[in-house]
Amino acid sequence: MITEQDPTKLMKQQVGKAAADRIKSGMIVGLGTGSTTAYMIQFLGERLQSGQLQDIKGIPTSFQSTVLAKKYGVPLTTLDEVDHMDIAIDGADEVDPQKNLIKGGGAAHTREKIVDSLAEQFIVVVDSSKLVENLGSTFLLPVEVIPMAISPVIRAIEKLGGQPELRMGVKKAGPVVTDEGNLVIDVKFDSIDNPAELEKSLNNIPGVLENGLFVGVADLILVGEIKDGQPIVREIS
Repeated sequence: MITEQDPTKLMKQQVGKAAADRIKSGMIVGLGTGSTTAYMIQFLGERLQSGQLQDIKGIPTSFQSTVLAKKYGVPLTTLDEVDHMDIAIDGADEVDPQKNLIKGGGAAHTREKIVDSLAEQFIVVVDSSKLVENLGSTFLLPVEVIPMAISPVIRAIEKLGGQPELRMGVKKAGPVVTDEGNLVIDVKFDSIDNPAELEKSLNNIPGVLENGLFVGVADLILVGEIKDGQPIVREIS
């Protein structure tokens, strides 16, 4: 049972709230996916209900963020209906010192990359465990693949030096299926020395839709940390 005093939960709530506090009335907001971002959507909804904010439109990056936005009363729109996006707020599975990311633990990285890249400001919300010196050191790199291309893509990834594995469902027989109806291959690389180069190489494999390397997209990282038993938020800009 998680208590209200659970430090990790408190830390995620603080970071989510710090991100929600940066949203101003009239903004179009990219709504990311994941546990920390879920708190941001909740706090955004509370600010709307209390009248602190007006005229917000959200663009969800996943089925999860769509459901949460509806639950907390955040109005939604689509990329077809807007010509710009003011801000996107999303989590990450790893963040390196150059603010490059690995995302895709929730298998939503394709839609996330589209939304996060379009925003005028992209804010990443993480706890301190997600900060790494080198990408790929703690988290496998997710690659979204069209189902018919799984075998040739796996062979191509092995040629690039990766060790690919099809992501299997939890409490579901068979593989994970993305919101787009595709499959996810998680890849172990011994080291990712040039994230920008690897991002392009993977996306050039026929059958690959997108991969979880986000290079040069993040503007601001909000990091939740516990200091003297209290949750604090640190900024990396």
